[in-house]
Amino acid sequence: MITRTLAGITIIMLLFCCTLPAAASDYTLGIFGNTNEDDTIDVQDVEYAEGIILGLNEQTQLADSKYDEHVNILDLTQIELIILGEEKELTLIDAAERIVTVKKPMEGNIVSFGTYTPEILRILGEEDKLVAVNKYVKSNEIYFPQISKLPSIGSSYSPDLEVVASLNPGLVLAWTTKPERIEKLVEIVPDDCTVVSLMFYKPENMVEEIEKLAYILGKRDEAKSYIDDFHNEYIDLIKARTEDLPNEKRPEIYIESDRDEKYQTWAAGSAANGFIVMSGGKNIFADTPGDGSINVDPEKVVGKNPDIIIKYIDSVDAGYEFDDPSKMELLRESTINRPELSNIKAVKNNAVYVMDKDPIYGPDYPVAIAYWANWSHPDLFEDLDPQAIHQKYIDIQGLDYNLNDHGVFIYPPLEDI
Repeated sequence: MITRTLAGITIIMLLFCCTLPAAASDYTLGIFGNTNEDDTIDVQDVEYAEGIILGLNEQTQLADSKYDEHVNILDLTQIELIILGEEKELTLIDAAERIVTVKKPMEGNIVSFGTYTPEILRILGEEDKLVAVNKYVKSNEIYFPQISKLPSIGSSYSPDLEVVASLNPGLVLAWTTKPERIEKLVEIVPDDCTVVSLMFYKPENMVEEIEKLAYILGKRDEAKSYIDDFHNEYIDLIKARTEDLPNEKRPEIYIESDRDEKYQTWAAGSAANGFIVMSGGKNIFADTPGDGSINVDPEKVVGKNPDIIIKYIDSVDAGYEFDDPSKMELLRESTINRPELSNIKAVKNNAVYVMDKDPIYGPDYPVAIAYWANWSHPDLFEDLDPQAIHQKYIDIQGLDYNLNDHGVFIYPPLEDI
């Protein structure tokens, strides 16, 4: 426990404290105590808060680390406690833009609503705290051999709230940003349980949300290992080769769901659009507003004449539980054989690919980005082995699973292209 007070801060530090700009990063870590609003909480935040108290620095939204409407010595102590991992509470902004305070250390069981949350908990070494998962995780016995044995709360979107309440959780990790759904959860859980919304599916939020959960659970070292040795290693490499590509060198890409309704794709604000841009392409529907899936007219697809088609396939026909690519092959053939698509560039150049949906979202998304980058720019990424990246992620998850022997995730295989 830190006992240092403002009087204990050296006179030199007080006199020479100056404005510390936020470090260059892709996101601001939304935890109160991150006073300089960069991507971490460290000694620079203490120094910046000292400058606020002295009137030398402008107050930032996250400077009120105690979240009591004042920035004073108590906030300095709180920041130092957070740095040491000894804080008694932590206030953060969750995915629903709610300000939530979590008691620390976080005790009790965890109920997970999200499909990707159990993977994050395995990365952080906290999967043993899980007591319930959604029905998709429950059914995925190969990928979640132990976790799939837990009780199911049903669908992420319409969970069985009675089951949730009966488990007496200490932390509920919701998978929604809708206030009315979160409010129902808050109403049914015990008073000492905290509901936090974390989604873990958009690339621009992935690292920040993992760090938030790591701060909540006191697992920052484990999060750093995943971020530095997996996520950033591959995403930074791919970005370095694609972010400065001129527009004319970016292939135009059409992504399509494999649901019954054909011509369902993704709009400008979707995670899929971010994946396309990151891998060096252009989403042909990036001019369409929205942050999710949209249905489009086939004539519009034909008119935009994409260079590449990427077709999602649901994990009932591909993924960790399958070794036979025949369903993927059939889906690809049926797409290529649509009469209305016969003259577009993607079909003429045989640039139609099918991919299992599992690695596209969640903390393994660098695997998908590696494949998409390879399809979009084979010359730029001939040294990048997406399957090896995928195997590395599986090993991080602690699974006894070899991609050389099992699994179907893309079609056609890279060696056949």
